[in-house]
Amino acid sequence: QVQLVESGGGLVQAGDSLRLSCAASGRTFSRLAMGWFRQAPGKEREFVGAMNWSGSNTYYADAVKGRFTISRDNAKNTMFLQMNSLKPEDTAVYYCAAANTVVVTIRYLIEALRSGYWGQGTQVTVSS
Repeated sequence: QVQLVESGGGLVQAGDSLRLSCAASGRTFSRLAMGWFRQAPGKEREFVGAMNWSGSNTYYADAVKGRFTISRDNAKNTMFLQMNSLKPEDTAVYYCAAANTVVVTIRYLIEALRSGYWGQGTQVTVSS
């Protein structure tokens, strides 16, 4: 079992930056694939970005590519999502996900994360 706790959300203006954190416990963090998803009101939960267990492969949704960066600190059992140049359309609840998998292909990585462990989410609101 894996427990995930997100933090760092808030209300910012367009163009600002935020850094989300996801603290994990319950399993060896360094062996977990990790990812971020988001869900806006009235919309389905969508993929934002993911990193495989070793950190050798990182993927991003087209909507955030070049603005968002995923990183992880295995010593602190924490994953981060650095969000720059935020836009109003980035407004959503952001969820951290984890999976005990070694897959590196983005399609299977997303599938594994969707079937894995989830945090409770943190709200990000970007005003125009």
